[in-house]
Amino acid sequence: MPELPEVETVLRGLTPHVTGKRLLGARVREPRLRWPVTPDLHGQLAGCQVQRLERRGKYLLLELVRTNPDQPRPTAQDAPGYPAGRLIIHLGMSGSLRLCQANQAPGPHDHVDILLEGGQCLRLKDPRRFGAMLLASPTEIHPLLSSLGVEPLGTEFDGNCLYQLSRGRRIAIKSLLMDAHKVVGIGNIYANEALFHAGIDPRLGAGRLSRPRCERLAGAIQDTLRKAIEAGGSSLRDFVNGHGQPGYFQQTYYVYGRTGQPCRNCGTAIRHLVQGGRSTYLCPHCQTR
Repeated sequence: MPELPEVETVLRGLTPHVTGKRLLGARVREPRLRWPVTPDLHGQLAGCQVQRLERRGKYLLLELVRTNPDQPRPTAQDAPGYPAGRLIIHLGMSGSLRLCQANQAPGPHDHVDILLEGGQCLRLKDPRRFGAMLLASPTEIHPLLSSLGVEPLGTEFDGNCLYQLSRGRRIAIKSLLMDAHKVVGIGNIYANEALFHAGIDPRLGAGRLSRPRCERLAGAIQDTLRKAIEAGGSSLRDFVNGHGQPGYFQQTYYVYGRTGQPCRNCGTAIRHLVQGGRSTYLCPHCQTR
């Protein structure tokens, strides 16, 4: 599943090409995604302008305004306009959002096109149909976003924040990091990698973490995510960015998917186990309880 670095990579790649563009509407070929595509998406998007793109956890958000057609068209990112809502996009298990020519023939899993002025479109490909394309009203805090936790790359997240989130929790620290109601967007790959760099056993009860270990882990999470974004994310299966290019962070994994291979730090064989139905990887020597 695309995680925070993958969604951030898509966001950064699309922002300069989409911000300020007027939307001509949408082509919906298959509305049956994880949540049904907003009815009459074409009519609701036509005439809107993309004010900015944002990310919340693993969700990509297009903030839309509707301008007065009798007034000169605004060009600045913070240009005035009437709020028209927020388009919420989720890439699901194996989806991608690409910038392409609107007249380019769609593939079998290209379910939705967001039509841009100038002949281009944002095309959502979602083979497993676990994604989403939903338009929230300007005044609505959508249920998918209302209960999300703290952003790990935001100013609110640090060692003290992690320490407070973990107090009294018997849940394993890896499971806590993957709870989107506590911390958003980390996911399985980056939880494994961050815990390795912090030297913490993923099975350790979250409530047993000291303040210094929380500080170290928070730093490792942020460093791991930033390096993944710089590398364009990971390309397990078929993730690509907004221009169809793969990411390369998987080439630098220390533990994820390296069962039986020597630890890059000490040479001990990487161990694989299952936690909560998800694969966990660790170095028995470098990561302690």
